[in-house]
Amino acid sequence: MKDLIRTRLISVIGGAYADPDEIAWAAKLGGLLADNGFTVICGGGPGIMEAVCRGIAEKGGRSIGILRGTDPHEANRWVDTVIPTGMGTSRNRMIVLSGAVVAAVGGKYGTLSEIAYALQAGKPVCAVGKWAGIDGVVPVSSPEEALEFIIENSGGDLC
Repeated sequence: MKDLIRTRLISVIGGAYADPDEIAWAAKLGGLLADNGFTVICGGGPGIMEAVCRGIAEKGGRSIGILRGTDPHEANRWVDTVIPTGMGTSRNRMIVLSGAVVAAVGGKYGTLSEIAYALQAGKPVCAVGKWAGIDGVVPVSSPEEALEFIIENSGGDLC
């Protein structure tokens, strides 16, 4: 029987449209997560999702993209495992419930909905930028600080 491989999943959420600073921030976080043995789960699209997946891939880590559509080719080129859902934004709940911790970078209302789902489920959430002021969301100012939050709140649990 094949050994079951388990990993620590971290949800990284953010917009399909992001500014260069947010892109760099997400890519750096992806690399740090890979260096620390985490697998990223995200929406699998462009922007923050692509940046974090690129950061993970460049450090030899793994990523999972849960797509809103049914075409696996909609995933950004850095996603390792593509899960097409055909669920539209309803897949946002799957993204945040799959990770032990949620990190938010930029985004708009889709990201806000993911934060709400995560907080409702009792997931630890950290954010850089505009979402940091939401009650229950812990503000972080750097990818390194986000990593510290993730390590402290992931409890070493395997997903």
